[in-house]
Amino acid sequence: MSDSSSSHDSPPPPPTTTIVDDSETTVANDSDSNAKCQTAIQSLATIVTTTNIPSTISLLLDDDAVSTAILSLLLRPDSGAGDNNLCRWLYDTFQSAEPSLQLLVLRFVPLIAGLYLSRVPLRQPQAGFEAVLLALYAHETTSRAGQALTVNIPDLSHPSIYHESKGLTKNNSTCLNIAVISSTLDPHGTVRSTRRARIVGVALELYYSKISRMPRESKLNFCESCEKWAGQNGEKEQSRAVIPTLSDDSWREEENVAMGGRSERDSGRIPLPWELLQPILRILGHCLLGLKVEDREVVEAANKACQSLYLRSLHDINAKAILATGSLLRLREMALDPKNQIDHTEISNDAVISV
Repeated sequence: MSDSSSSHDSPPPPPTTTIVDDSETTVANDSDSNAKCQTAIQSLATIVTTTNIPSTISLLLDDDAVSTAILSLLLRPDSGAGDNNLCRWLYDTFQSAEPSLQLLVLRFVPLIAGLYLSRVPLRQPQAGFEAVLLALYAHETTSRAGQALTVNIPDLSHPSIYHESKGLTKNNSTCLNIAVISSTLDPHGTVRSTRRARIVGVALELYYSKISRMPRESKLNFCESCEKWAGQNGEKEQSRAVIPTLSDDSWREEENVAMGGRSERDSGRIPLPWELLQPILRILGHCLLGLKVEDREVVEAANKACQSLYLRSLHDINAKAILATGSLLRLREMALDPKNQIDHTEISNDAVISV
């Protein structure tokens, strides 16, 4: 007869512990990242043959010679076609999901968006540009799960740690002031006239999220595009005002104006609905107020672009655009006012302190 108690009293074997070496995983990820970057650099070297391509992505992002070469390729009349090698490289590079490579593609978003929107009235094939813009839109749609971006606006009718409300206290859960800074995103596989402004606007939103890492040339390209979109500094139009909409008729009206003798300086004029103008003004706001003193060229270019958009909004009698662009210009004036540049935290060296 066996002793069953001994079998029940014996402790169970210790659990098996698997030790994962994080250093090996990190090395593997770095190796994969480097391989993607080198593949992208080698592919770009076969497209841009007029200059030497830097060996690292960090150098490539700020290389003026490469940027100038890519700009010349993008300015060609057929640069936005579906079989364009540079557009294919931009699309494949962004789809690599490598952050440093995606940053490199975003650096050229102002050029792509500027050329694409300006060429819409010309009815040119732009499947290459549209593929790149759709890749950016799909990335943002996935990362946000299609949800809107909102912010809560402070309401002085509710008490806070800084003040007490004299009025009746309302229920915060039902009286929140919520502002939508980017509406919900629906998946789109093609660019239609009713979606064009939204898709390009989302690409600019993604650009704005990385604007602190963008080189100055990229910001200058964006400011130049804004001036073209406004059209002849927003004034002296030879045709009647076009109310910004997303309909086919709006873009067709722009084409009719272009065919009717629009000047070369006015050839890039486009409809400016709010979903496109809103991210534009965010980027211009950064260029106007968020840069250092040594970036004066970018600041002046942004100020000129904002003035053009302000005049354009006056021409279109667009109240929301007038308020937004006018406020940016006013904030810039306040920032330049010597009275507002006094640091009141500094200790005065005077013997007499005025209270």
